[in-house]
Formats: sequence, C-alpha cells, structure tokens
Amino acid sequence: MNSHGNSIALFSGNSNRALSEAIAKELGINLSQAEVKTFSDGEISVSIPETVRGKDVFIIQSTSSPVNNNLMELLIMVDAIKRASAAKITAVVPYFGYARQDRKARPRDPITAKLVANLIETAGVDSLITLDLHAAQIQGFFDIPVNHLYGAPMLSKYYKELVKDNPDDFVVVSPDVGSVSRARNFANDLGLNLAIVDKRRPRANVMEVMNIIGEINGKICLLVDDMIDTAGTIVNGAEALKKNGAKEVYACCSHGVLSGPAMERISNSCIKELAVLDTIDLPERVTMCEKVKVLSVAPYFAKAINQVFHDKSLSEIY
Repeated sequence: MNSHGNSIALFSGNSNRALSEAIAKELGINLSQAEVKTFSDGEISVSIPETVRGKDVFIIQSTSSPVNNNLMELLIMVDAIKRASAAKITAVVPYFGYARQDRKARPRDPITAKLVANLIETAGVDSLITLDLHAAQIQGFFDIPVNHLYGAPMLSKYYKELVKDNPDDFVVVSPDVGSVSRARNFANDLGLNLAIVDKRRPRANVMEVMNIIGEINGKICLLVDDMIDTAGTIVNGAEALKKNGAKEVYACCSHGVLSGPAMERISNSCIKELAVLDTIDLPERVTMCEKVKVLSVAPYFAKAINQVFHDKSLSEIY
C-alpha cells in the first residue's frame, strides 16, 4: 500500500450528511458516490460505484445516535474502500461515540473506547481525525495517527465579540472538576478568569451540594463542556451559579448529544443561550429552540483534511 494517494476522495456516511456536504463545499470538491442501504433484517449494505484506486480517501461519519448503526456503517465503508485499493483511508469522526467508557471504573467493566479503536484499525483505517475526545488518553488506544482537533478555539471565537468590550464582566466556568483543563484553555483564549463548580454528595441518598471555586458574583458566566447529554450537569451548574450571584449564564459544548430530557431541562433552565458545534446532526426540536445557537465545524474539518492530505501541521488551522 502506498503511504500517500495521488488525489483526494471524500465520502460521507449517513450520520451527518449536512456536515459532510458543508466540508466538501469548503474544500471545493464534490462528495464521492456511495450507496449505503439497509436490508430488511437491519444489515447494512455498502456499494462504491466509482473508482478509488490509488486515492487518499476521507470518510466522514460521526458515531452518534443510533451509534451502533453509524459505527457499523463506518466500518463497512472502510472495508469496501480498502478492498477497492485506496492508497490511504482516513476516518473523519467529528463525534467519537463510546468515548465515555475509557477505563475500568468498577470490576468487570469493559473499556469500550479501546474496543472501538481496535475495530476501526482492524477495518483498515490508516489515520483518524476527530474532535474533543471525552478523554484525551483515548488517542493512545490507537496505533495509527490520531489528529485531535479542539472545540475550545472554535467556541471562543464565537464569544470574543460578546466579551471584547467588557472582559471584566465575564468569567469562564468549568461545570465539574474533570473539565477544568478544557475550561482553562477556553478561558486563556478569551483572556478571562476561571471558576469551577465543585459537586459533592455528603452522604448516600442526600442531594448534591454545589460549591463554587472562584469569583462569579455579579459576573456573566460562560459554562463550557465537551458534551451535553441529558443536560443534568450543565443545568445544575447553571442554577448553582445563579444562586451564588451570577448575573447571567451562557453555556457551550462541542458535542450536543442532547438525549432524553435534555431539551426540556435547557428550555426551563436559567441558561440564556446554549452554543453547540454541529459535530452531531441535530434534530429540528433542537435547532428551532430559541436558546440554542449552532456553530459549524465544517471550515475547521476542511482545513484539517487539507493539511493531512498535504502532510502539513494541524496547529496552523487555529
């Protein structure tokens, strides 16, 4: 197999077709044809009607809900393209599912993030481009190059206009201790101070006690996280900030999973606005919500694909 293809081919799975088309538009190329169908029993069928021999192939597919279908679709597309003699295959996975199971928290727990990494490699992927893995160490689960993009610079760019005239009125807040590193980078991008919501449960079956580390009284708080699933953490954090004197609360995340009661919780919360990146194809009930602002990652992924194809540094895209 060649280490580099002679031209680029861009394929899309069905998980987020709109993002794939936006990335293709940014690159100034058309998406290559792929017929992805489902048999009546649920099996996925993939057919590639155009040649990919000797090409650098990029397959765009978030492994979001329905995660098992989207993951299998990616693996089968990779297998089809590998058997068609592509020179190199890069999986572009804006949202990497199963990333929350990255260690054994209890006896006999699986490490599903590692299992998925193994599946992707075994299918024939030569490199990976993804954004904001839930745990940074997942990069080490792969024995292929992992190009890890960060959502904080994309989100902070959106807030710079809001912050620029009165930076002393704002503070960046991490919704829990585990997100401090991400929030600190976000705060550094905006030149703001950092606060932390420290959640503690004093004893079993007793409501959580929220402690705020840092000065937030009279401030406009910017809560930042990598993903929002059921929105319990972000909404509880916002309520705690308001109770401790925050003037307003904005929230943002890289991955808007927004499952179950998430939208109801956000709509009824004190959060003034939620900004999310479009790594996941968001349903209309989310995009039409007045509190939600969707920001496109297409320009960043297009630049990343271009840099990888031309063997250039990804740090230049920021």
